[in-house]
Amino acid sequence: MTWDPTRLPDLTGHVYAVTGATGGIGYFAAEQLASAGAEVVLVSRSPQKIGVAAAAIRGQVPQAETGSVAFDLTSLASVSEGVEQLAALPRLDGIFLNGGPMGFSARATTQDGLPLMTGAHAVANVALVAGLIAARTGADRDRSLRIVHASTGFVQQFRTQVMDARAASRAGMGAYVVAKTLTELFAYELDRRVRAAGLPITSVVTRPGVGVDAKTPQRPGIRDSTVPYRRNPYTPWAQGKDAAAWAGVRALADPDVVGGEFYGPRRIAGLPVRLSPSPHTSAPGPDVAERVWAGLEELAGVQVPVPAPRTEPGPAHRR
Repeated sequence: MTWDPTRLPDLTGHVYAVTGATGGIGYFAAEQLASAGAEVVLVSRSPQKIGVAAAAIRGQVPQAETGSVAFDLTSLASVSEGVEQLAALPRLDGIFLNGGPMGFSARATTQDGLPLMTGAHAVANVALVAGLIAARTGADRDRSLRIVHASTGFVQQFRTQVMDARAASRAGMGAYVVAKTLTELFAYELDRRVRAAGLPITSVVTRPGVGVDAKTPQRPGIRDSTVPYRRNPYTPWAQGKDAAAWAGVRALADPDVVGGEFYGPRRIAGLPVRLSPSPHTSAPGPDVAERVWAGLEELAGVQVPVPAPRTEPGPAHRR
Protein backbone atom coordinates (compact mmCIF):
# COMPACT_ATOMS: atom_id res chain seq x y z
CA MET A 1 0.00 0.00 0.00
CA THR A 2 1.04 3.63 -0.44
CA TRP A 3 1.97 4.87 3.03
CA ASP A 4 1.23 8.44 4.07
CA PRO A 5 2.52 9.11 7.63
CA THR A 6 0.19 12.11 7.90
CA ARG A 7 -2.87 9.96 7.11
CA LEU A 8 -2.63 6.79 9.14
CA PRO A 9 -5.19 3.99 8.89
CA ASP A 10 -7.90 3.88 11.53
CA LEU A 11 -6.30 2.23 14.58
CA THR A 12 -9.36 2.35 16.81
CA GLY A 13 -9.37 -0.66 19.12
CA HIS A 14 -5.65 -1.30 18.79
CA VAL A 15 -3.30 -1.02 21.76
CA TYR A 16 0.39 -0.22 21.34
CA ALA A 17 3.15 0.27 23.89
CA VAL A 18 6.03 2.65 23.22
CA THR A 19 9.17 2.66 25.36
CA GLY A 20 10.95 5.96 25.81
CA ALA A 21 7.61 7.66 25.23
CA THR A 22 8.29 10.77 27.30
CA GLY A 23 10.49 12.54 24.78
CA GLY A 24 11.84 12.72 21.26
CA ILE A 25 10.96 9.98 18.80
CA GLY A 26 9.09 7.89 21.35
CA TYR A 27 6.80 10.74 22.30
CA PHE A 28 5.93 11.60 18.71
CA ALA A 29 5.35 7.94 17.83
CA ALA A 30 2.86 7.74 20.69
CA GLU A 31 1.17 10.99 19.65
CA GLN A 32 0.82 9.83 16.05
CA LEU A 33 -0.62 6.45 17.05
CA ALA A 34 -3.09 8.16 19.37
CA SER A 35 -4.13 10.55 16.58
CA ALA A 36 -5.22 7.51 14.54
CA GLY A 37 -7.41 6.20 17.36
CA ALA A 38 -5.08 3.71 19.02
CA GLU A 39 -4.77 3.38 22.77
CA VAL A 40 -1.12 4.04 23.58
CA VAL A 41 0.68 2.73 26.65
CA LEU A 42 3.43 5.18 27.52
CA VAL A 43 6.49 3.44 28.92
CA SER A 44 9.23 5.33 30.76
CA ARG A 45 11.13 5.08 34.02
CA SER A 46 9.53 8.30 35.33
CA PRO A 47 5.82 8.36 36.25
CA GLN A 48 6.01 12.15 36.40
CA LYS A 49 7.34 12.42 32.85
CA ILE A 50 4.69 9.96 31.67
CA GLY A 51 2.07 12.35 33.07
CA VAL A 52 3.62 15.27 31.19
CA ALA A 53 3.70 13.27 27.95
CA ALA A 54 0.09 12.14 28.36
CA ALA A 55 -1.01 15.75 28.88
CA ALA A 56 0.94 16.86 25.80
CA ILE A 57 -0.70 14.16 23.71
CA ARG A 58 -4.16 15.19 24.90
CA GLY A 59 -3.25 18.75 23.97
CA GLN A 60 -2.92 17.57 20.36
CA VAL A 61 -5.46 14.73 20.44
CA PRO A 62 -8.17 15.59 23.01
CA GLN A 63 -9.82 12.18 22.69
CA ALA A 64 -6.57 10.27 23.12
CA GLU A 65 -6.56 7.14 25.25
CA THR A 66 -3.29 6.61 27.07
CA GLY A 67 -2.06 4.18 29.67
CA SER A 68 1.21 4.07 31.55
CA VAL A 69 3.78 1.53 32.66
CA ALA A 70 6.87 2.76 34.52
CA PHE A 71 10.08 0.76 34.54
CA ASP A 72 13.79 1.34 34.05
CA LEU A 73 15.67 -0.25 31.15
CA THR A 74 18.89 -0.04 33.14
CA SER A 75 17.57 -2.54 35.71
CA LEU A 76 16.58 -6.09 34.79
CA ALA A 77 14.54 -6.35 38.01
CA SER A 78 12.61 -3.25 36.96
CA VAL A 79 12.15 -4.65 33.44
CA SER A 80 10.66 -7.80 34.97
CA GLU A 81 8.16 -5.67 36.87
CA GLY A 82 7.32 -3.83 33.66
CA VAL A 83 6.73 -7.12 31.83
CA GLU A 84 4.19 -8.10 34.47
CA GLN A 85 2.29 -4.86 33.95
CA LEU A 86 2.36 -5.09 30.16
CA ALA A 87 1.34 -8.76 30.24
CA ALA A 88 -1.63 -7.86 32.43
CA LEU A 89 -3.08 -5.54 29.78
CA PRO A 90 -6.34 -6.86 28.30
CA ARG A 91 -4.87 -6.36 24.84
CA LEU A 92 -1.49 -5.52 23.29
CA ASP A 93 -1.13 -5.43 19.51
CA GLY A 94 2.44 -4.21 19.33
CA ILE A 95 5.37 -2.63 21.09
CA PHE A 96 7.93 -0.13 19.81
CA LEU A 97 11.25 -0.81 21.56
CA ASN A 98 12.49 2.73 21.21
CA GLY A 99 13.75 3.64 24.68
CA GLY A 100 17.27 3.71 26.05
CA PRO A 101 19.71 6.17 27.64
CA MET A 102 22.42 7.84 25.58
CA GLY A 103 25.46 7.78 27.88
CA PHE A 104 28.72 7.19 26.04
CA SER A 105 31.13 6.99 28.98
CA ALA A 106 33.30 3.87 29.01
CA ARG A 107 32.57 3.54 32.74
CA ALA A 108 28.77 3.84 32.45
CA THR A 109 26.97 0.66 33.44
CA THR A 110 23.45 -0.52 34.13
CA GLN A 111 22.31 -1.35 37.65
CA ASP A 112 23.23 -4.95 36.84
CA GLY A 113 26.81 -4.02 35.97
CA LEU A 114 26.47 -4.37 32.21
CA PRO A 115 27.92 -1.82 29.77
CA LEU A 116 25.22 0.84 29.57
CA MET A 117 24.65 0.76 25.82
CA THR A 118 24.54 -3.04 25.50
CA GLY A 119 22.57 -3.47 28.72
CA ALA A 120 19.86 -0.85 28.15
CA HIS A 121 19.48 -0.95 24.37
CA ALA A 122 19.85 -4.69 23.73
CA VAL A 123 19.82 -6.89 26.85
CA ALA A 124 16.87 -5.15 28.51
CA ASN A 125 14.78 -5.50 25.36
CA VAL A 126 15.62 -9.21 25.12
CA ALA A 127 14.34 -9.63 28.68
CA LEU A 128 11.24 -7.63 27.79
CA VAL A 129 10.51 -9.67 24.65
CA ALA A 130 11.14 -12.96 26.49
CA GLY A 131 8.68 -11.99 29.19
CA LEU A 132 5.97 -10.86 26.80
CA ILE A 133 6.21 -14.05 24.75
CA ALA A 134 6.26 -16.25 27.87
CA ALA A 135 3.12 -14.50 29.16
CA ARG A 136 1.14 -15.44 26.06
CA THR A 137 -1.02 -18.35 27.21
CA GLY A 138 -4.39 -19.74 26.20
CA ALA A 139 -6.29 -17.59 23.75
CA ASP A 140 -3.55 -14.95 23.87
CA ARG A 141 -1.19 -17.28 22.00
CA ASP A 142 -3.33 -16.88 18.88
CA ARG A 143 -3.42 -13.07 19.04
CA SER A 144 -0.90 -11.32 16.82
CA LEU A 145 1.87 -9.29 18.39
CA ARG A 146 4.15 -6.94 16.45
CA ILE A 147 7.57 -6.20 17.94
CA VAL A 148 9.38 -3.21 16.44
CA HIS A 149 13.08 -2.84 17.18
CA ALA A 150 14.70 0.60 16.87
CA SER A 151 18.12 0.55 15.24
CA THR A 152 20.27 3.22 13.62
CA GLY A 153 21.70 3.92 10.19
CA PHE A 154 25.16 3.65 11.74
CA VAL A 155 24.76 -0.14 11.73
CA GLN A 156 24.79 -0.16 7.94
CA GLN A 157 27.33 2.64 7.69
CA PHE A 158 30.00 1.08 9.92
CA ARG A 159 29.11 -2.64 9.51
CA THR A 160 30.59 -3.65 12.86
CA GLN A 161 30.98 -7.40 13.13
CA VAL A 162 29.69 -8.67 16.49
CA MET A 163 30.26 -12.36 17.05
CA ASP A 164 29.20 -12.67 20.69
CA ALA A 165 27.10 -10.35 22.87
CA ARG A 166 29.19 -11.18 25.93
CA ALA A 167 32.34 -9.84 24.30
CA ALA A 168 30.80 -6.55 23.15
CA SER A 169 32.21 -3.76 25.31
CA ARG A 170 33.23 -0.49 23.66
CA ALA A 171 33.08 3.16 24.56
CA GLY A 172 31.53 6.17 22.88
CA MET A 173 29.59 5.90 19.65
CA GLY A 174 31.17 2.51 19.00
CA ALA A 175 29.31 1.10 22.01
CA TYR A 176 26.03 2.42 20.62
CA VAL A 177 26.69 0.86 17.21
CA VAL A 178 27.52 -2.47 18.87
CA ALA A 179 24.30 -2.32 20.90
CA LYS A 180 22.18 -1.63 17.82
CA THR A 181 24.02 -4.32 15.84
CA LEU A 182 23.03 -6.74 18.61
CA THR A 183 19.49 -5.39 18.36
CA GLU A 184 19.32 -6.21 14.65
CA LEU A 185 20.91 -9.65 15.05
CA PHE A 186 18.36 -10.52 17.72
CA ALA A 187 15.42 -9.06 15.78
CA TYR A 188 16.14 -11.02 12.60
CA GLU A 189 16.83 -14.23 14.51
CA LEU A 190 13.56 -13.73 16.41
CA ASP A 191 11.79 -13.45 13.06
CA ARG A 192 13.32 -16.72 11.86
CA ARG A 193 12.38 -18.51 15.05
CA VAL A 194 8.76 -17.33 15.36
CA ARG A 195 8.26 -18.02 11.65
CA ALA A 196 9.57 -21.57 12.00
CA ALA A 197 7.42 -22.11 15.09
CA GLY A 198 4.31 -20.75 13.37
CA LEU A 199 3.73 -18.12 16.05
CA PRO A 200 1.65 -15.00 15.21
CA ILE A 201 4.51 -12.69 16.16
CA THR A 202 6.06 -10.16 13.78
CA SER A 203 9.59 -8.90 14.39
CA VAL A 204 10.51 -5.77 12.41
CA VAL A 205 13.56 -3.49 12.39
CA THR A 206 13.46 0.28 11.90
CA ARG A 207 15.86 3.18 11.72
CA PRO A 208 14.65 6.75 12.29
CA GLY A 209 17.10 8.73 10.20
CA VAL A 210 18.34 11.85 11.93
CA GLY A 211 15.90 13.80 14.07
CA VAL A 212 17.01 17.12 15.51
CA ASP A 213 15.58 19.49 18.11
CA ALA A 214 15.82 22.49 15.79
CA LYS A 215 13.19 21.03 13.46
CA THR A 216 10.98 19.39 16.09
CA PRO A 217 7.52 20.87 16.81
CA GLN A 218 6.90 22.46 20.20
CA ARG A 219 5.07 20.40 22.82
CA PRO A 220 4.72 21.47 26.48
CA GLY A 221 7.33 19.70 28.57
CA ILE A 222 8.52 17.70 25.58
CA ARG A 223 10.02 20.33 23.29
CA ASP A 224 9.90 23.81 24.76
CA SER A 225 12.06 26.30 26.66
CA THR A 226 12.14 24.02 29.73
CA VAL A 227 13.81 21.20 27.81
CA PRO A 228 17.56 21.37 27.08
CA TYR A 229 18.30 22.08 23.42
CA ARG A 230 20.77 19.78 21.69
CA ARG A 231 22.75 21.09 18.75
CA ASN A 232 23.37 18.73 15.84
CA PRO A 233 25.74 19.25 12.90
CA TYR A 234 23.32 17.43 10.59
CA THR A 235 20.52 19.96 11.20
CA PRO A 236 20.50 21.46 7.66
CA TRP A 237 19.81 18.02 6.14
CA ALA A 238 17.86 16.41 8.98
CA GLN A 239 14.21 16.24 10.02
CA GLY A 240 12.29 16.85 13.23
CA LYS A 241 11.84 14.07 15.74
CA ASP A 242 8.19 13.91 14.72
CA ALA A 243 9.26 12.78 11.23
CA ALA A 244 11.94 10.53 12.73
CA ALA A 245 9.07 8.66 14.44
CA TRP A 246 7.42 7.79 11.13
CA ALA A 247 9.38 4.58 10.53
CA GLY A 248 8.48 3.11 13.92
CA VAL A 249 4.83 4.05 13.47
CA ARG A 250 4.68 2.47 10.02
CA ALA A 251 6.33 -0.71 11.30
CA LEU A 252 3.65 -0.94 14.00
CA ALA A 253 0.59 0.14 12.06
CA ASP A 254 1.01 -0.78 8.38
CA PRO A 255 -1.08 -3.95 7.81
CA ASP A 256 1.21 -4.98 4.94
CA VAL A 257 4.36 -5.18 7.07
CA VAL A 258 5.76 -8.69 7.53
CA GLY A 259 8.42 -10.08 9.82
CA GLY A 260 12.07 -9.65 8.94
CA GLU A 261 11.51 -6.38 7.09
CA PHE A 262 13.43 -3.16 7.67
CA TYR A 263 11.92 0.34 7.48
CA GLY A 264 13.31 3.85 7.50
CA PRO A 265 14.04 6.85 5.30
CA ARG A 266 16.29 6.20 2.30
CA ARG A 267 18.81 8.71 3.59
CA ILE A 268 18.96 10.67 6.83
CA ALA A 269 15.46 12.09 6.40
CA GLY A 270 12.31 11.38 4.44
CA LEU A 271 9.32 9.09 4.19
CA PRO A 272 9.56 5.64 5.78
CA VAL A 273 10.08 2.98 3.11
CA ARG A 274 11.02 -0.68 3.11
CA LEU A 275 14.80 -0.99 2.87
CA SER A 276 17.17 -3.88 2.30
CA PRO A 277 18.43 -5.29 5.61
CA SER A 278 22.14 -5.31 6.33
CA PRO A 279 23.57 -8.73 5.36
CA HIS A 280 25.91 -8.76 8.38
CA THR A 281 22.90 -8.65 10.73
CA SER A 282 20.13 -10.35 8.71
CA ALA A 283 22.36 -13.16 7.39
CA PRO A 284 25.39 -13.14 9.69
CA GLY A 285 26.78 -16.56 8.79
CA PRO A 286 26.78 -20.00 10.43
CA ASP A 287 26.33 -20.04 14.20
CA VAL A 288 26.70 -16.26 14.68
CA ALA A 289 23.00 -15.59 15.26
CA GLU A 290 22.72 -18.54 17.66
CA ARG A 291 25.85 -17.43 19.55
CA VAL A 292 24.61 -13.86 19.89
CA TRP A 293 21.14 -15.07 20.89
CA ALA A 294 22.59 -17.31 23.61
CA GLY A 295 24.85 -14.52 24.85
CA LEU A 296 21.97 -12.05 25.10
CA GLU A 297 19.87 -14.62 26.97
CA GLU A 298 22.73 -15.19 29.40
CA LEU A 299 23.24 -11.49 30.03
CA ALA A 300 19.48 -10.96 30.46
CA GLY A 301 19.09 -14.00 32.71
CA VAL A 302 16.18 -15.31 30.61
CA GLN A 303 15.35 -17.80 27.92
CA VAL A 304 13.25 -16.52 25.05
CA PRO A 305 10.63 -19.26 24.70
CA VAL A 306 11.01 -19.75 20.95
CA PRO A 307 13.14 -22.68 19.77
CA ALA A 308 15.82 -22.31 17.12
CA PRO A 309 14.78 -23.55 13.66
CA ARG A 310 16.41 -26.79 12.58
CA THR A 311 17.90 -25.35 9.42
CA GLU A 312 20.88 -23.03 9.27
CA PRO A 313 19.89 -19.34 9.50
CA GLY A 314 19.48 -17.70 6.11
CA PRO A 315 18.59 -14.22 4.99
CA ALA A 316 15.68 -12.57 6.76
CA HIS A 317 12.39 -12.96 4.91
CA ARG A 318 11.56 -10.08 2.66
CA ARG A 319 9.31 -9.61 -0.28
